[in-house]
Amino acid sequence: MITNSMRIKSILRFVALLGAALALNCVHTASLRAVEIDVTPPAAIVIGGDRDYPPYEFLDKNGKPAGYNVELTRAIADVMGMQVEFRFGGWSEMRTALINGSVDVLQGISYSDDRTRTLSFSPPHTIINHAIFARRDTLPVSSVEELRGKEIVVFRDGIMHDYLASLGFGQNLIMTDTPADALRLLASGKHDYAVLAMLPGMYIIRENKLSNLVPVAKSISTQRYCYGVKKGNEELLARFNEGLAILKKTGRYQEIYDRWLGVLGPPKVAWEKVLWYGGMVLIPLLAILVGTVIWSRTLQKRVARRTGELALEVAERKRALEELRRHQDKLIQADKMASLGILVAGVAHEINNPNGLILLNMPILREVYRDAEEILEERYRAQGDFTLGGLPYSRMRNEVPCLLEEMQEGANRIKRIVEELKDFARQDVSAATEVLDFNAVVQTAVRLVDSSIRAATNRFETDYAPNLPAISGNAQRIEQVVVNLILNACQSLPDMERGIFLTTGYDQSADCVVLELIDQGGGIAPEHVAHLTDPFFTTKRETGGTGLGLSVSASIVKEHDGLLEFDSNPGAGTTVTLKLPCSKRR
Repeated sequence: MITNSMRIKSILRFVALLGAALALNCVHTASLRAVEIDVTPPAAIVIGGDRDYPPYEFLDKNGKPAGYNVELTRAIADVMGMQVEFRFGGWSEMRTALINGSVDVLQGISYSDDRTRTLSFSPPHTIINHAIFARRDTLPVSSVEELRGKEIVVFRDGIMHDYLASLGFGQNLIMTDTPADALRLLASGKHDYAVLAMLPGMYIIRENKLSNLVPVAKSISTQRYCYGVKKGNEELLARFNEGLAILKKTGRYQEIYDRWLGVLGPPKVAWEKVLWYGGMVLIPLLAILVGTVIWSRTLQKRVARRTGELALEVAERKRALEELRRHQDKLIQADKMASLGILVAGVAHEINNPNGLILLNMPILREVYRDAEEILEERYRAQGDFTLGGLPYSRMRNEVPCLLEEMQEGANRIKRIVEELKDFARQDVSAATEVLDFNAVVQTAVRLVDSSIRAATNRFETDYAPNLPAISGNAQRIEQVVVNLILNACQSLPDMERGIFLTTGYDQSADCVVLELIDQGGGIAPEHVAHLTDPFFTTKRETGGTGLGLSVSASIVKEHDGLLEFDSNPGAGTTVTLKLPCSKRR
């Protein structure tokens, strides 16, 4: 039987459990409120900027922040997950706002030792060159020192204000609120010169049509352009440094730089221009060659029709047709060479003129870079890496000499090809003819290519026959033939252990002197041997061969009533035989 005591105990236990449940519910509710308080979004970071400093930062026609600095800051905020708010005004006003704490970060401020007393700076995100601007009728100057005693317009609290004041120009400085005000004041005829950053100056002159202003000294001071925070706010600065490093690694920084500053910045060594000028040289040459081929085919068809007509009139058809075919081949080749010679002679001068300018200017460019290299290296050691032509100097210091060398080699190759074309087209009927010692001519040619021989083989052997009869001809032209034959032999050798063997002799039956050149190279395919002296035929196109060396050589040998023969098997080397008739004045 349940007693009153037991009922009372049950009621007390129920009340206790209900109280515990209510307490737990209160604790849970309090914890939820605490969590809600913790997720309150952080306040936006206030970014200060100059309202009129294009193209770096400015207010656009709609009153919105724009420019290189603004896009870079937004990209950093995006990768770092930060909320930013832009606040633009006069530059002096923004510097004061940073110091009093109403602005957290200045997104574009030039570094100076004096400013580090109150500010902390990020690594530079670009380099700004400053210039001296003047009216066109004003006496030009080339340095800051020449401004002594002149009235100089600068905008208030800018880096040039600080810089010129530190040099003792304080009494000569005329202050304005913005760079645009400074240039407009100068353009109106007041004061002597204005000193400000080169890109904003050129931008403002162009946009405001201040056509009477020009930069007279384009690089009087180079400043590092950074993010800046008030001293003691290094934690915020570190976040911007990290975001800037990420943008540079991903290539986003370069895209922003090229979009805003690339067009106005210093010109880079662009391959597009190299290809353009190369095309200007090569396309006309290719057009001439195509025209020559078309013209040759037209002649070939006309000659073929005439050959058919003659064949019908000749009684001995077979012999007549063979004779006509031989004459036909000679006529086509002679007409082709005549056409090519006329066309080459006309275009060679036009190609050599621009190429001559390249060859003339390249040594000057090399000397300029060589003179500037010491200054660049000194700056690199003092300030660390910096941008040169839009790329890090640590990279450009190695690439610029290579680029200059490649351009020099390319221009020399164009010159060599043109000279070979001119030699091929030239009919040297007026060349001086004299009685020559064949061995002496060959020995001179060997000396001319001695360095190429030593670079190609360890085994170069010669055997000059004594008491050779004299020959008649042009020594330089014959030397050219021997040089071409030796160079071809050197280029055919796969390694230094393969040899080249040169001998001279006398063929009594033909009354001619003979040069035999044997190389142990890779040989020539049988189908190529018949075309070795054809113009522009070469098996070394990928290594720079033009197919003119042996064509020119064959023409020279023909002028001297000589004979040039080739005997080769793949893998077994090549033998070249040169025969020249002896002089009749012995």
